[in-house]
Amino acid sequence: MEFRVLKYFLAVAREQNISAAAESLHLSQPTLSMQLKALEEELGKQLLIRGTKGSRKVTLTEEGMILRNRAEEILALVNKTEHEIQLSDEFVAGDVYIGAGETDTVRLFARAARRLNTRYPDIHFHISSGNAAYVLEHLERGLIDFGLIYGPVDRTKYESLEVPGQDTFGVLMRTDSPLASRQSISPADLWDKPLIVSSQEERDGWPILTWLKRDISKLHIAATYTLLYNGSLLVSEGLGYAICLDKLINTAESNLCFRPLSPALNVSANIIWKRYQIFPKAAEKYLEELQKIFQEESRPE
Repeated sequence: MEFRVLKYFLAVAREQNISAAAESLHLSQPTLSMQLKALEEELGKQLLIRGTKGSRKVTLTEEGMILRNRAEEILALVNKTEHEIQLSDEFVAGDVYIGAGETDTVRLFARAARRLNTRYPDIHFHISSGNAAYVLEHLERGLIDFGLIYGPVDRTKYESLEVPGQDTFGVLMRTDSPLASRQSISPADLWDKPLIVSSQEERDGWPILTWLKRDISKLHIAATYTLLYNGSLLVSEGLGYAICLDKLINTAESNLCFRPLSPALNVSANIIWKRYQIFPKAAEKYLEELQKIFQEESRPE
């Protein structure tokens, strides 16, 4: 399977029309059709459903949709690799890719990026958001250089850098809710309430489930979220109480408030990267800057 043919296939998936894709690729329509047919024969699967004479629209089969997703990742990785190899040894430039969940720790990422950018303006930073499963998957595929995760680190696969400080769990709720008058929230306060939790917590048994002292089957899980901004909208509309980390939603001038848990529940985060990873210079410099900032944050005042 050639990269060139993958690009042809993605052009057809984008245009949903072989003639339009051929025009954008500066190919003849018969040439493009022949290449696509050869790709299907190579894979032994139909990738495209051609329209009838009355319609030239092309749709993807289930196998075609799988190939589209993988082809986009493959070509993104190829472009990233080519860019890194082509960089001159005379200056530091390139792209740094980070995957992270929602956390105030991203401020430290930003601080390291700003400092590095003053010395190396040709370094560019890309942060993608998702839960731990998303971060680990993208790290394994080589689509990001660094990932931010909570909980234990698999030392057989990853190197890590512990983030100074801890994040605090609490409850995001409407200011007119019955629990809003409390200074903190206990497990029993939530046993009979509609809860909105991270989909990762519900699936992987995060510490919050132990803190609640209830089996998940006995809780009223009204909804789950992947990123808290969407969860906060559910809270704002009165669907329930979101269990989340502090400092993620600005509750000022809104109908929302945040209350910490009691007893307190704190979690630590780690920056991770693949073991034996050989970084391009941009990522190497960024890691060095992160280490400096983490050391500064760990010093007693």
